[in-house]
Amino acid sequence: MINMNLTKRQEEILFAIIEEYAELATPVGSVTLAKLFNVSSATIRSEMARLEDFGYIAQPHTSAGRVPTDAGYRHYVNTLAEQASDSDKIHQIAHSPDEEHGTDRGNRVLEVRISSQPRADFAIRGAVDSLVELTGNLGLATIGDQLYISGIARLFTQPEFLDHQRVQAVAKLLDNLEPWLREAAPGQPLNIFIGQENPIGKASQVSLIISRFRSPYSDRSYIGVLGPTRQNYAKVMSLVLRAGQMLEEALALK
Repeated sequence: MINMNLTKRQEEILFAIIEEYAELATPVGSVTLAKLFNVSSATIRSEMARLEDFGYIAQPHTSAGRVPTDAGYRHYVNTLAEQASDSDKIHQIAHSPDEEHGTDRGNRVLEVRISSQPRADFAIRGAVDSLVELTGNLGLATIGDQLYISGIARLFTQPEFLDHQRVQAVAKLLDNLEPWLREAAPGQPLNIFIGQENPIGKASQVSLIISRFRSPYSDRSYIGVLGPTRQNYAKVMSLVLRAGQMLEEALALK
């Protein structure tokens, strides 16, 4: 049973673990966190034990550090969404000036790539290709009745996919992605499916982040990324949402 009543420090430690793990791709230990929070390692270990009891973090067998679980990521993503009073402000929830600068640069890349295209399908493909470059994830979008996918090779360079079985699981998910998008029809401007939340490919340990937008092809077109659960959610959520918003605005004029 997940206990949602975390103390402020427990939540800060959880978020630090998620952000450190996203950047370094290695389990996060108490020594690193003790330096970050300026407290003893024993204090951090006690709080980490509570987070583990709650189901938000786990300890890999080969490491003394901890990694986030799907439940931990879900709590983190929900908190990011709550911090934004509306969808236009999600890009403001990045935690550091460096992340904000990176997101602003990403928005400019998307704007140039989308606005420079003479046709709607070119604009959508350009936006997907930009998301691949900016996030390192696989990018996808619906163009009419077709699903455009880019960045498979880029996705599989992530350290998570050194495991052949995980590559197979993701390949199986991709085989079923197009019919699932048609059936699920996510209803929010931004939808995040983390790890086992995915209706298909539950064992693939990936997250799907998609944004709905109106296009000449459909009022329910989608653009998004598929990547490991370990990623910079603040940045990726912002970029995917902005890509959908920019496409909707640009395609209304084409």
